[in-house]
Amino acid sequence: MKRFPTALVGGFFSLAVIGGGSFLIWRNASTPGQYDDLAQCLTDKGVKMYGAYWCPHCQNQKKAFGKSFDKINYVECALPGVQGQTKQCDDAGITGYPTWVMPDGEKLSGEQRPEELADAVDCSLSHQTPSGASQ
Repeated sequence: MKRFPTALVGGFFSLAVIGGGSFLIWRNASTPGQYDDLAQCLTDKGVKMYGAYWCPHCQNQKKAFGKSFDKINYVECALPGVQGQTKQCDDAGITGYPTWVMPDGEKLSGEQRPEELADAVDCSLSHQTPSGASQ
């Protein structure tokens, strides 16, 4: 009786796992985020979020937007490995995180719901469906 080579079976299995994983990553990356339109509108209108990588409220704010946060104009204020903040954040008068700065210079401190940000600058709050159509 001939035995099917174990290495060949293992190779096919590995290719199947890698291929399936790659497809899932591609699929997730190609679907729009829930707040893509809002995030793009905020950026187009000049809204900026100032934050720090170590700030738990900033992390919550990023989670609220999910993958749509990639479209937000985000300014990192933390200096790596030292206390203080960047000159850009000092010049903008940032004293806490997160701080959202509106086009007219108004500052909104702390976590903001996407709805509040949409209202602040007259952006639409259309949610994206997985197929990319607005609701």
